[in-house]
Amino acid sequence: MSTPRRVLCLCGSLRRVSSNRAALEAARQLAPAPLDLAMYEGLAALPPFNPDDECDPLPVPVLALREAVGQADALLVACPEYAHGVPGAFKNLLDWLVGSLEFPGKPVLLLNASARGSHHAQEALAEILRTMSAEVLTTQPMPVALPGAGCTMEQVLDSAERCAELRAALACLKAELG
Repeated sequence: MSTPRRVLCLCGSLRRVSSNRAALEAARQLAPAPLDLAMYEGLAALPPFNPDDECDPLPVPVLALREAVGQADALLVACPEYAHGVPGAFKNLLDWLVGSLEFPGKPVLLLNASARGSHHAQEALAEILRTMSAEVLTTQPMPVALPGAGCTMEQVLDSAERCAELRAALACLKAELG
């Protein structure tokens, strides 16, 4: 039996009903062994990044984020686009990881859950992650073309096409992690 490979799912949206979260939750349901997907739930609790606060003791939510990233073998990211950019709350999360020892070299797979083909934030996100020394696994985010805001996990799982897209993304992660 293969050793479980922990994948931390990072959703870039704070919405209660988020298509990006739905895609990640559906991926959790579809994940093949040995992948073990877990959702990060602390995005809203992170304080605004201030380099002056990046010292001992770190804020508790930041310690929890860094610990979760450190325990993960890879990251699966689904992030929306707002005003052609990465949402502020998710950029804040990334800023807290810049100075961490847990993040550099971490394999990261990006999902693009936009049916409208948003690409500005995806390109910016990939550039930010490469600058942070992540191992971005594909040149383009893996597409999971969801219908838009308010999509649920059940709706994703009811679509054979969306499930096939998620399985392709998970196969990429599985191949990378061995």
